[in-house]
Amino acid sequence: MRLNTLKPGPGSRRARLRVGRGASAGQGKTCGRGGKGQKARKGGYHKVGFEGGQVPLQRRLPKVGFRSALQPTRAEVTLTDLAKVSAEVIDLAALKAASVVPARTARAKVILSGSIARAVTLRGPAVVATKGARAAIEQAGGRIEEGASA
Repeated sequence: MRLNTLKPGPGSRRARLRVGRGASAGQGKTCGRGGKGQKARKGGYHKVGFEGGQVPLQRRLPKVGFRSALQPTRAEVTLTDLAKVSAEVIDLAALKAASVVPARTARAKVILSGSIARAVTLRGPAVVATKGARAAIEQAGGRIEEGASA
């Protein structure tokens, strides 16, 4: 096989339709653009969603839902995720270093999901724990320092 002999498989590419070459060519006269109007003209088209001046569908339908501006800066951390962090003292920097939370995270909350077997220390106001997570961490021999409660 040579690179200069490569070709698409037979029938995989259709020949370009040559419009405006007479009635016998199959696309004569209006060339498949129909009769008169904006869409029949050269360069005559409009933006996506334009409905001829009528209020477009995306403006007729109501807005739905709520997008929090804080969401990108908040993260939930499970007990299983805490077990992945090798550091003994876990703060926000340790969670980011272990790629448990995204880099843009400003606050993390430890929730009771999964389990933790080793003793860890949660430190700093940016890492808080729910009541259930706090109990599970303390049962495993860990502790939660000041500013780390929900």
